[in-house]
Amino acid sequence: MVDDEYYFEEGCFITELHNTGDDPEVSVARARVEPGRTTRWHSLTAIRERYLIVAGSGLVEIGDDAPRTVRSGDVVQIPAGCRQRIANTGSDDLVFLAICTPRFIPSAYRDLEATEAT
Repeated sequence: MVDDEYYFEEGCFITELHNTGDDPEVSVARARVEPGRTTRWHSLTAIRERYLIVAGSGLVEIGDDAPRTVRSGDVVQIPAGCRQRIANTGSDDLVFLAICTPRFIPSAYRDLEATEAT
């Protein structure tokens, strides 16, 4: 169901809007990061991702690039396999659409902070 938001291990809340095996080329999820929170460093194996910022403001970090400020209307492109994280720097929720090609599957998620700790 579209309205079923859940907490995901990377440190944000997710609502799956479109993610089905019948359309393996793309998935769309609504992500919500609470004020003062930063998601974990992670990557998606073989999945290219785009963040379309819907509300709030934040700081996104991709690979070794300098951190970039984002706000409503911005689009962030993340190459497949590239490390990434996003911080909510505002006082309201940071909300964005996570658009993945091909579609997101949980086995593609890599928690890079867990890897660094071992």
